[in-house]
Amino acid sequence: MNNLFEALRNPGSVAVVGASPDRRKIGNAVLENLVRYGYSGRIYPVNPSCNEIFGLRCFPSLDGIDQAVDVAVIALPAEKSVEVLDQCVRNSSKFVIMVAGGFSELGEEGRKLEAQVRARINGTGTRVIGPNTVGVLFPHSALNTALTPNDRIYYPGKGSVAFISQSGALGLLVMDSITEFGMGVSGFVNIGNRVDVTEVEVLSMFMHDPNTRSIVLYLESISDGAAFFSKAREASLTKPVVLLKTGRSEESSRAASFHTGAMATDDRVLDGVLRQAGVIRAYDEVELLDYGRALAYQPPPSGDRIAVITTAGGVGVVTTDLLTTSHDGIRLRMASFSSEEKDELKKYALPIASVNNPIDLTADGSSEAYAAILNVLVESDNVDGIIAYALPQTPKIGVDIVDPLKVASRKKTLVAGVIGNRLSKSLLVELEKAGIPAYPSIGRATNAMKALYCYGVYRRRLLDGN
Repeated sequence: MNNLFEALRNPGSVAVVGASPDRRKIGNAVLENLVRYGYSGRIYPVNPSCNEIFGLRCFPSLDGIDQAVDVAVIALPAEKSVEVLDQCVRNSSKFVIMVAGGFSELGEEGRKLEAQVRARINGTGTRVIGPNTVGVLFPHSALNTALTPNDRIYYPGKGSVAFISQSGALGLLVMDSITEFGMGVSGFVNIGNRVDVTEVEVLSMFMHDPNTRSIVLYLESISDGAAFFSKAREASLTKPVVLLKTGRSEESSRAASFHTGAMATDDRVLDGVLRQAGVIRAYDEVELLDYGRALAYQPPPSGDRIAVITTAGGVGVVTTDLLTTSHDGIRLRMASFSSEEKDELKKYALPIASVNNPIDLTADGSSEAYAAILNVLVESDNVDGIIAYALPQTPKIGVDIVDPLKVASRKKTLVAGVIGNRLSKSLLVELEKAGIPAYPSIGRATNAMKALYCYGVYRRRLLDGN
């Protein structure tokens, strides 16, 4: 990993310029998140009007700190933030996170301020993230510089999915939502207006991060198409990349320009370019993290033959429709079993159960039957991937189904579906702990398998040099 970006991912010190004891101030939320999230490095609150905040000694300015800080968060209005950059440069701060909005997203005056930012750091060793950013989160180093108070949002813990977002608010909302089932992240970086550090550089950082197994991005525009394509293609050889790119219509392009001051890339050519780069495309924030989880937790299937196992016949029928139709341009096949495999499957199912594909064990299906069926499927040369529905509403399915699913997922690509409410949520949490991609709907489980398949196709083509 680039040594400079190691200082962002795992800094030894953080300064908060604009730290405040007032809970209504952003500087208070940033400082509290650093402390409450468990960051163990040196923390320097900067506020000339305070002696200490949260028991930490305050400094009147960055000039009063006798050593370079790795990360300086500036929680001040736009024009003051620009002025403080000179202190950051004198301090030799490696990264500056500029929280304030009021830059290019507001027009010409804001663009002039951004030009000042570039001029002040030009030729120095100081890099800027933002402006117009909510901050960064790196659970593996317990670093949280986000600006939303921790009593308003749940921040995820350690995970293996890296999240790069041009929108701060959307990024925080998505992270809040994924904590419901216990999903973690390897890191979150809100690049904001990208006056300096770009999505390409952050993508490169996560590409070399040992804690990251997949990378997801939300972008409203692409700063340098050729550079992004090249880096995404390079990353996709070893780590899956998923992109949610807005601006697909004229109206959304206009909305994006008002939000972050950036014009959206022409969507007419983007789809083909992403396929060439091996990037999986998502179309909303749910797909973005669904695909990221599947690709982080499971290898792609070796082919397109999918086996489905369920205790609810209708679930299997809908899954078959979604897998084998091509309304989304991706069509998979239902795996066909040999007569010997069918005979083996019949040993673990009631006479009324179907051992064709989809396999319907009926409401009598048990965790033990699942284990036996899955063992047949993972050993079959006719099966490339498995979608297994763990439905706790049936009396013989409980949390004990997690173990056979985990065993099977280590031998063959597996996605789980868990539909329902109270009991289902508990099971989804347990599957997440086990590192099994599990989803609360048929469509989401099916789409996750399709994303895995597409990545396999793209990666094989990239490795072949085509």
